[in-house]
Amino acid sequence: MNIKAPKILAVVTARGGSKRLPEKNILPLAGKPMIAWTLEAAQAASALTKVVVSTDSEQIARICEDHGMPVPWLRPAELASDTATTKSVIEHALAQEERAGVHYDAVVILQPTSPLRTAEDIDGAIRLYQQKQAEGVASVSSVEHPPQWINTLPENLSLKGFLSQDVIGRRSQTLPQYYRLNGAVSVIAAEAVRQKQDFWSLEQIYAYVMDPVRSVDIDSELDFLLAETILTKKGIHHG
Repeated sequence: MNIKAPKILAVVTARGGSKRLPEKNILPLAGKPMIAWTLEAAQAASALTKVVVSTDSEQIARICEDHGMPVPWLRPAELASDTATTKSVIEHALAQEERAGVHYDAVVILQPTSPLRTAEDIDGAIRLYQQKQAEGVASVSSVEHPPQWINTLPENLSLKGFLSQDVIGRRSQTLPQYYRLNGAVSVIAAEAVRQKQDFWSLEQIYAYVMDPVRSVDIDSELDFLLAETILTKKGIHHG
């Protein structure tokens, strides 16, 4: 019996504005616009049925088209503000794409700010989603420094009480391993998107663990320099 392959829509979310790092989605990164790294990974992923870019920017749309990714519609202005949520952007993208009568089973969210994520990561997250019969999967990576070493500081910069007593004197290797969301790949059931459900309200959600080297999330100039160094020195290639 042939099992029909699920229809999976990937949405690359790329609005034009960015306050901390202006035009960051299209900044030149290791020889190509930053968004191109994500487009290449998505195009090489075997589990995706279709890839679309959700953007409000005609400039970003042109760059995507130059890299073999047509952008048939632009995101409305209300979904491109600082307060617009990824959830509302994905709901809009799925509705746009299903107007043609195609019924998708799952949606994959790919942020251009994770340029080191590979096609293998995308396919791996989808494979986990299918194996777990999940409603959602989000990529994570291990954190380098234990969160037990993190605290707020008072105005006088006193370190008294900065560490809790059960942490003092313990080597980091003896502390539990913590993970952070890295924003590289998210998978969510299309029905949950249609029902306007929030990812964190779902019951069956799982973590896809990624290598920290491929988990750089570009939000600042330091992140950008780190990604460029890794891409240049390590010679990471997609496909």
